[in-house]
Amino acid sequence: MIRATRLAEGDLVALVSPSGASEAGRIAATVSALESWGLRVRLGAHASGRHAFFAGRDDERLADLNDALRDPAVRGVFCLRGGYGMQRIVDRVDFAAVRADPKVVMGFSDVTALHAALWREAALATVHGPTAGQFDRGPASLTVRAARRAVTSDEPVTVTATADEPTYAVRVDGVAGGTLLGGNLAMLAGTVGTPHALDLDGAILLLEDVEEEPYRVDRMLVHLRRAGWLTGLRGVALGQFTNCVDTNPNYPPVIDVLREQLTSLGVPVLGGLSIGHGAEQVAVGLGVPARLDATAGTLVVEPAVT
Repeated sequence: MIRATRLAEGDLVALVSPSGASEAGRIAATVSALESWGLRVRLGAHASGRHAFFAGRDDERLADLNDALRDPAVRGVFCLRGGYGMQRIVDRVDFAAVRADPKVVMGFSDVTALHAALWREAALATVHGPTAGQFDRGPASLTVRAARRAVTSDEPVTVTATADEPTYAVRVDGVAGGTLLGGNLAMLAGTVGTPHALDLDGAILLLEDVEEEPYRVDRMLVHLRRAGWLTGLRGVALGQFTNCVDTNPNYPPVIDVLREQLTSLGVPVLGGLSIGHGAEQVAVGLGVPARLDATAGTLVVEPAVT
């Protein structure tokens, strides 16, 4: 496992859009927040672009990402948006540059495909944290404060389950330790059968998602189970499943789906974690050791940076 050096005042961060397009106001809010930390910020050439579903054509988005990964002056690479598009370019990421000069990489949602690829290709610990759509919550928000801590501090992060999160109702008591891997459920299901499919033997699996109907959540979890992903797990850390509802009142809610699929695995499961697409989220490292204590309601994650 490789950790990048934590960001410090004066470091240069590249903002790139490897997936969907971002609104100008949200990009500006991200730049303002990072500059208030004392960081220097550089926008990718196509960071504010737009083409079909994406922030530019595939080659344009890839060029911005690879330019940032190759530039020795850049110490952090933050993704401006999730949405869709990372899978279209992930196989052409310059992983040799990542291995030669590890940088702090942060994002979530569609960026899960990049997290998985960087882990499989370079064993790089990355940060599951906010994109530009969440930095506009302001510097005092939990989201922005937690992101700053995750990329500038080498101290562990403790995420405590809260009853305000709907997934709080999904729990299997117990304690487990392992490498924290995962992210967005839909993107993880999309990596099955690819070179970047995760090996979760001995891992704690982090899951979150947004705007997926409960039957689709069920289908994706069954897919992971049938593909062997859930065999050998040490535990499950359950983040936010935001707006995962169905208009049919006869269908079970997503909480029932999660409870049925996850509590039968025979490992500790901790729901109620503020990680994902909710009102606030806590940034955590991926590819790093973690300790899940479902009985106490805490997930302690080692830093992704040194």
